[in-house]
Amino acid sequence: MAAPTDPAPRTDLSGLVKAYDVRGIVPDAWDESTAELFGAAFVQVTGARALVTGHDMRATSPGLARAFARGAVAQGADVTETGLCSTDQLYYASGALGLPGAMFTASHNPARYNGIKMCRAGAAPIGQDSGLAEIRTLVERWTDTGGPSPSPDRAGVVTRHDTLEEYARHLRTLVDLGAIRPLKVVVDAGNGMGGHTVPTVLADLPLDVVPMYFELDGSFPNHEANPLDPANLVDLQARVLAEGADLGLAFDGDADRCFVVDERGEPVSPSAVTALVASRELARRPGATVLHNLITSRTVAEVIREAGGTPVRTRVGHSFIKAEMARTGAVFGGEHSAHYYFADFWNADTGMLAALHVLAALGGQDGTLSALTRGFDRYAASGEVNSTVDDVAGRLAAVRTAWSGRPGVTLDELDGLTVSGSDWWFNLRPSNTEPLLRLNAEARDPHTMRTLRDGLLALVRA
Repeated sequence: MAAPTDPAPRTDLSGLVKAYDVRGIVPDAWDESTAELFGAAFVQVTGARALVTGHDMRATSPGLARAFARGAVAQGADVTETGLCSTDQLYYASGALGLPGAMFTASHNPARYNGIKMCRAGAAPIGQDSGLAEIRTLVERWTDTGGPSPSPDRAGVVTRHDTLEEYARHLRTLVDLGAIRPLKVVVDAGNGMGGHTVPTVLADLPLDVVPMYFELDGSFPNHEANPLDPANLVDLQARVLAEGADLGLAFDGDADRCFVVDERGEPVSPSAVTALVASRELARRPGATVLHNLITSRTVAEVIREAGGTPVRTRVGHSFIKAEMARTGAVFGGEHSAHYYFADFWNADTGMLAALHVLAALGGQDGTLSALTRGFDRYAASGEVNSTVDDVAGRLAAVRTAWSGRPGVTLDELDGLTVSGSDWWFNLRPSNTEPLLRLNAEARDPHTMRTLRDGLLALVRA
């Protein structure tokens, strides 16, 4: 059925539809009626005759998922509902069943938010340039014109298929954990979907799992389910020390990202985890390509080369990395934000699989995690520092002008502005949704890093 062509004024969903997904406050920004329109638009744009859905533990997620299914069914598509699942479990279902998918979650965002992460069959990404803009356009039109007509041929049917056991079995086939030594691991699920998936994935392994906040609760009563914020790792760090554990794992709300804490209670940087997993994947597939986004540590590319692989630098963001994984045939990819992508997982991101690699690497030798990762942490990094500015383009141009033409310095604009010297670099990127500039800086030693960071922040915030 063709989309309506009535040129009536359109509802503006720009605050809801981001570069890679749909996310906003429910019901202020969107509700079940809008979700139903998204279901219909998803079918029309992708041409899907069947699809799979899943949802997290937020109070509004089941209703939004059902509404999306109603919209899809009315357009003639069959819907397989997996029910409660993590985002990477939804990617598993999309890959294993060969179906486009929609996951209802707002990931690490506060409780009042919800959203949709959508993919094509085989967990292929849907981003702003690969279907999301068209979906948004249809929903905006239909919001003002009364919605689409139902399929004249047939309505789809809805079935249920819980994929948790299958997902867990698949992950366990990808990492050999049969010979690891006993480990004590504290897991902070943050009241998110890790509390649903971890018990099944880690069952029957020589692990003493100490659970934290495994109760599914979308109000997040203990702390925000965003381990990227150091404040949300404090409980895990303290528990690792109190338990004398070998390591700690923290999952975000939809459990597609995993953060690691060593036996000292110190966070292991996602760049170090990327380098560790890359070395393991390259041992299995010598000479392969490994991706890393442009704000991971220089250590990552160095380790990839040392392991005989080919590093490829990418923009930040999952749709870019997934597309580049497919283009290059890369075996693995990692981001600074603790998203880890695997060729064996349909090029999709799964923090759980990265966690299994860490457990296998640690359990396959007698040393501590801090000793194991020391060689993967060679530089001093600022972390991401955000600055709210009135004129994003003007401040970015001022930094570009200040560094242009300096001897021994290179500039590139793959994603924002990256400036590199012999033993340091920085990247300054504008936010897609807020008047922010995001700074990441790294240098060989802490003094050089601090000098670089502080000088840049003074210029950005002038």
